[in-house]
Amino acid sequence: MGWSTSEAKDNAIMCPGRPGKSMVKRANTGSTDRIRPRPQERCQQNPQVARRTSGSMWRGSILPASASFSNASRIEQNGHGLRGDRNRTPTLNAVSAQKPREIAARILQQHARTGQFVDALLERELAGETLSPADRRLCQELVYGVVRWRATLDWLIARKTGDRAQPPRLQDVLRLGLYQIFWLNRIPDHAAVHETVELAKRLGLAPQAGFVNAVLRAYLREAGPTRQLLHELQATAPHLGWSHPEWLVRRWLDRWGPDRTRQLLHWNNTPARNYARVNLLKTDPARLLERWRQKENVEYDFFRRDWLEENLVFELRHHPPLARLGSFWDGWFYVQDPSTLLAVNILQPRPGHRLLDWCAAPGGKTTYAAQRMENQGRILARDTDPERLEMLRENCERLGITCAEILPAEAPWPDWARQGFDRVLVDVPCSNTGVLRRRVDLRWRLQGEELHRLPPTQLELLKQAAQHVRPGGLVVYSTCSLEPEENEQVVRAFLQTTPGFSLEQERILLPFVDGVDGAYVARLRRRG
Repeated sequence: MGWSTSEAKDNAIMCPGRPGKSMVKRANTGSTDRIRPRPQERCQQNPQVARRTSGSMWRGSILPASASFSNASRIEQNGHGLRGDRNRTPTLNAVSAQKPREIAARILQQHARTGQFVDALLERELAGETLSPADRRLCQELVYGVVRWRATLDWLIARKTGDRAQPPRLQDVLRLGLYQIFWLNRIPDHAAVHETVELAKRLGLAPQAGFVNAVLRAYLREAGPTRQLLHELQATAPHLGWSHPEWLVRRWLDRWGPDRTRQLLHWNNTPARNYARVNLLKTDPARLLERWRQKENVEYDFFRRDWLEENLVFELRHHPPLARLGSFWDGWFYVQDPSTLLAVNILQPRPGHRLLDWCAAPGGKTTYAAQRMENQGRILARDTDPERLEMLRENCERLGITCAEILPAEAPWPDWARQGFDRVLVDVPCSNTGVLRRRVDLRWRLQGEELHRLPPTQLELLKQAAQHVRPGGLVVYSTCSLEPEENEQVVRAFLQTTPGFSLEQERILLPFVDGVDGAYVARLRRRG
């Protein structure tokens, strides 16, 4: 099935336009030079502030995007992301509707044009639409799937177009069509092609509708061999086969080898799961589970790891939109990945402690620390981002946290905080390579240079925070990065340049080993 460049051009399907000429500059097929991360961005795994807006509209800023919708009937993918044979009767009647595809196309265009995060765009677009739950899920799946698999989709498009670049809007339409054909199980072939052609017409691409039809039908004729080719591509060119930046895949291959790297790439391309931490300040596991079962139609699984208290965290399997659950608004649980609890676990906060959370917002670790302290003691939670600090305040209010004082980073400290802290948590801004599954567009924002630029900032934050711990107290440094430059190398540099501290414990959570988001933690003790 593989074609040389000359063969591909000879067999290319031409888009209406100037024959043999690219209609625009070469399409971006996985390049990372358009969108840059902001240095101040923190590891936003599950920002948790859901606000009630006027009327009956809900804006779920606190919920992970996938939790904003019911997951009672997910759009299915198979184990490798690629769909298999489709000799089956479709079971989602709503998937033939144009509306979710139009919204998905609009979001993808806005994302490419503005560089905004796709989860924020999806939330904003869907807030103004009246869609069935099935259509909302389809829209979300199309957006996230196309962003995740962008490099692979563009490789497929290039094979049928002689590597000629297409206008961005047309490229997005082709991506949407191919994603439905090769990745979604419940959409029949004829529906995927027909709806994509109709989408092109509705988006003002009527002259190119025949071209879209030709590309998609060409792949339908070669569906079996193409699936085999895509599986082979995952081994021969994993950055294309698994749709990741090539520089990042090379790094991981050098560190972990092909098998473990493949496991991580596969993990990053699967939908993130949602987990709930029971808020023991307001309820207990038995009462929460009974409420879920009896009143809220929430299905869950028990979740256990060696760093978690028993019956503290539950995987949310099937549920209505979380923002509709009374147990959520009553503060009975907090949505966060289990990996984020490791830092607080090894920090060992206790009732009566004074604790400093140096980079606190949006509050997952702060609120769990308060829970471990039984709301007894004092927490100073600080951050530089006003909007995220407001999220932290709302989270503390919802969860019944009364021991935390929340301050902007530049604000004067209260007198009690000048006496030193028993525990200091430093959860620094990082590259977020451990949470690429949860933040679907992050892989295309990352630059290799970030791994050289960020560590000096991370080291400085650790030094600043550590000076506030009392002799004998503990400091925990944490990231959601998998990269040694941001993890153990920062800690080693700190120990070499800051006398009086010793390393007691460190651990890295790897998704392909631990089955959770990636994270690194190190516990340091101040001698004296």
